[in-house]
Amino acid sequence: MNTTANKITIVRIALIPAFMILMYLDLTYWALAVYIIASCTDFVDGYIARTYNQITNFGKFMDPLADKMLVVAAMCIFIKSGLIPSWVVAIVLLREFAVSGLRLLAVEQGIVIAAAMSGKVKTFTTMIALGILIVVRESWVPFPGVLIVLCWISILVTTLYSGVEYFVNNRNVFKNCT
Repeated sequence: MNTTANKITIVRIALIPAFMILMYLDLTYWALAVYIIASCTDFVDGYIARTYNQITNFGKFMDPLADKMLVVAAMCIFIKSGLIPSWVVAIVLLREFAVSGLRLLAVEQGIVIAAAMSGKVKTFTTMIALGILIVVRESWVPFPGVLIVLCWISILVTTLYSGVEYFVNNRNVFKNCT
């Protein structure tokens, strides 16, 4: 657990409460800065883990969990402020639970489901869209309604596409279920 990559993942998790507090205090630009740093650590820790052979079981588990924690925290704040409807968050959460369930079924069969590129695109797109929604909270943003809906659409399209892809590409997992 004492690898650089794992320490960066822990920093990302530690930044989540700071981000939430800054959002609740309406310190939007500080919150945005913390959010950007936290989001960037996702790419940095993965790069370090692969480049310097620091891939660990802790990292395999905690890195994607830290991403989900950051995304869900931001989405919950946006539900409260009216920037994102709860049904969008529900779809995101349902996809996450479904893919996690698929992975659990696969593990029981000795199958490891690696992260798909569409899942990485989904995470990247979602993090960018949520960052845009942080900025949209400020009144100076032109056409905020259009921008907000475009963020929802990008989150939903990438979420649904990657979820369907995981199930289509791993449908063999269900053939072995009894």
